[in-house]
Amino acid sequence: MSDKLAIDGGTPVRTEPFPARGLIGEEERAAGMAVFDEAIRTGNASGYGGEFEQQYEKDFAAFMGGGFADAVNSGTNAVYCALGALQIDALSEIIVPAITDPGGMMPVPLLGCVPVVADTDPRSYNTCAAEIEPLITERTRAIIVAHIGGEPVDMDPVIELARKHNLYLVEDCAQAHGARYRGRLVGTMGDVACFSTMFGKHHCTGGQGGVVHTEDEELYWRIKRFADRGKPFNLEGESGNVVAGLNCNLNDLAAAIGSAQLQKLPGILACRRAIGDAIRDRLGAGGPVTVGWQVPDTQCVYWFLRLKLDPDAVRVDKKTFCAALGAEGLPVTDSYRAIPAERPWHINQAVFGTSGFPWACSDYAGPRELQLKIDNAVAVTDTHFNIGVHENYGEREIDDILAAIDKVGAAYAR
Repeated sequence: MSDKLAIDGGTPVRTEPFPARGLIGEEERAAGMAVFDEAIRTGNASGYGGEFEQQYEKDFAAFMGGGFADAVNSGTNAVYCALGALQIDALSEIIVPAITDPGGMMPVPLLGCVPVVADTDPRSYNTCAAEIEPLITERTRAIIVAHIGGEPVDMDPVIELARKHNLYLVEDCAQAHGARYRGRLVGTMGDVACFSTMFGKHHCTGGQGGVVHTEDEELYWRIKRFADRGKPFNLEGESGNVVAGLNCNLNDLAAAIGSAQLQKLPGILACRRAIGDAIRDRLGAGGPVTVGWQVPDTQCVYWFLRLKLDPDAVRVDKKTFCAALGAEGLPVTDSYRAIPAERPWHINQAVFGTSGFPWACSDYAGPRELQLKIDNAVAVTDTHFNIGVHENYGEREIDDILAAIDKVGAAYAR
């Protein structure tokens, strides 16, 4: 292999594309055909809430080790329905993580509550108890944590905070299906958990989808009601819509795909852990690039591989370094600036027209101006970058990732 960087005209480490995931296969085709066959046999189009969706919800709850699952039509609506089911009063404050998907934050003001943004741990994309605690006020009613990139949040201190202040704890597990924290599955430690099952996640229900999971049966029924326009599920004697809600249902065809996917999920997770851990261990701690710090005693499931560049060890900036990695054939993203609080909708308080609601509401007792301290989040996105990984990688892909990092690191070393 030539030492000359591909970006400078040398031969790249990888001359062919990295393999596609191959997430959808014959199993999902058969599951979908079973739905069509049933519709043809009965003459009734497939809908939602039928046997296939009920089976998927049972399968998902079994994967989680118990509890109750309600399938919905997106990860964003999983968060929306989880919060809606908690029946939090409008103008309450809900603490949200700085780094998250927009769908992990936008449901808060859409429910009339004020999102309060907690900075990240300085070593991670994830928030932590030390950043959450100073934000708790008499108006706080819930905490949302997101396990970004398949890496678990340090949960025990957050759980302790939630219990101390009698706050709901919501886990956003959209990027972390099957990750473990001190032996416990993420999504089993808070009051309620939210999952995305869109096509890019660890398992999918087709193009879009989501799941809300809880171990609290009464909360489960409130989730079901809120996710289907307030229908009086499990309420004897009620015949009308008992709460206001939207139609956030999944559907039987998507659910059938999800059940087939869940059969594959343990293998998917095992492969991703093996790939990510191998790269982490072989990179070690001696070079300019290392796998980002992880909470001890956790099992990451690597929705992507988060890498840290030591700026003192190289003579170029991160963008240039990542461009060189990309030229060597790696699937690299030079920045994960996934900070919804920086976006116009939040900065301009543009949720309900020009009203500024909920921040500007006269009945809100908190600060009208945005309170935004995200120094850690900015710094971690400035020093870290992501490489795409998935379960269809093998030893060659691991070797090529490491070879490209070594090549570019040596070329740009101080």
